[in-house]
Amino acid sequence: MTDIKDYITNDYKAIDAQETIGSVQDFFGDLSFSHFPVIEDEIFVGSIAAEDIETFDSDKKINDYKYVLEHFFARTDMIWLDVLEVFAKNHTNLVPILDENNKYVGYYEIEDIIKFFHETPFLKEPGVIIIVNKSTVDYSISQIAQIVESNNGKLLGLFISNSNADTTEITIKISAGSLNETIQTFRRYNYEIISEHNEDNYIKTLKDRSDYLDKYLNM
Repeated sequence: MTDIKDYITNDYKAIDAQETIGSVQDFFGDLSFSHFPVIEDEIFVGSIAAEDIETFDSDKKINDYKYVLEHFFARTDMIWLDVLEVFAKNHTNLVPILDENNKYVGYYEIEDIIKFFHETPFLKEPGVIIIVNKSTVDYSISQIAQIVESNNGKLLGLFISNSNADTTEITIKISAGSLNETIQTFRRYNYEIISEHNEDNYIKTLKDRSDYLDKYLNM
């Protein structure tokens, strides 16, 4: 699998703090970046937002608006999930990257990180998605893995897709194993099955009984 570092790019040079607002407005006018990194004496000082710069005096310099720069960034050694979190928390489509010495080395674009995500086994490998729900204080990642593996399944990945003080929803992708037996095991451990599955004999049985009851009542 490709290393996330392979997606570090320098297609466009970082903006120098001494550049005029007008030139940077033109830069954003030609591109679709929400933010872009600014450097001063080769040191990263923050990112300027395309939305902010529209209202600035075109004759002034970026340095005159240093107070509006945003200071989010990723490290070169960050895993892709942490990088994705930086994108999400800062509502941006570009994240600057710094090395362990805080030197600016380039940037990630959101399209490339999504492309990387698509190459992970969670999305790429064939499998089945099961969405379960359980009390927030009672669910266990290790228990979920044990349930999948005890039914000869292979866990390809999982993530918390929704959560509040009372309940937590977990999206799970599995391959191999018996899907129906896996689903029934989750129920025995008091997990609610949110997703629908043709192989779910429990739901099929309930439907058959409901159809029978409807037929009986309409006789």
